[in-house]
Amino acid sequence: MTMTEYVFTPDLPVTLPVAGSQQRFPVGRVFCVGRNYPWPDTQGQSRQPPVFFMKPASNVVDATGEVTFPPLTEEFVHEIELVVAIGEGGANIPESQALAYVWGYAVGLDLTRRDVQRAAKSNGLPWEGAKVFDGAAPMTAIVPVTRAGHPDGELWLNVNGEERQRDSLDSQIWSVSEIISRISQSVALRAGDLIMTGSPAGVDVLQPGDIINAGIDGIGQLEMRVGQRP
Repeated sequence: MTMTEYVFTPDLPVTLPVAGSQQRFPVGRVFCVGRNYPWPDTQGQSRQPPVFFMKPASNVVDATGEVTFPPLTEEFVHEIELVVAIGEGGANIPESQALAYVWGYAVGLDLTRRDVQRAAKSNGLPWEGAKVFDGAAPMTAIVPVTRAGHPDGELWLNVNGEERQRDSLDSQIWSVSEIISRISQSVALRAGDLIMTGSPAGVDVLQPGDIINAGIDGIGQLEMRVGQRP
């Protein structure tokens, strides 16, 4: 058999640690859900179809050490999110079967250049410039479902010891099962895909030197320091 010859040596796959194991979880695509919790400006509104966007796997990093402060922003913000790790591929997955496709869960930060996002929205442009940059998706070790089951507690985020975000996972407008089913109707999910399921109210600006503490009950916690502006 002829071996494939690459133009240059490809990067190693992006992986995340697995809690309580020496194994690593290989990351495929990263799907993200926008506005999946009630915010003050959406109170009383009827449930709208979920909004999806993506981050590349290359943005995923272990949630340890330093948060990279990205260029081209004056409004760098945090968003704490439940991350769903898909362990089995499938298309047109029924909601009633969706949780069977979940391999595990992690805590993630959907870091965002909010000023860039606002400008894109006002001009009807895509959000990628706001959501995609080096280190934009720090994540903790993935906790297998076989070890911790499906979480139903709270997620929270503090900056410099002051609470900014806290809500119950039950407050999600679209449940994990519904999100998996919806995405799989558009594109077949694959083992290794990650889904960031949205962030509660309290999103705010980060400054260099800020200490972020965040976590999800039953899943894990993270602590990171925001790096210097480029």
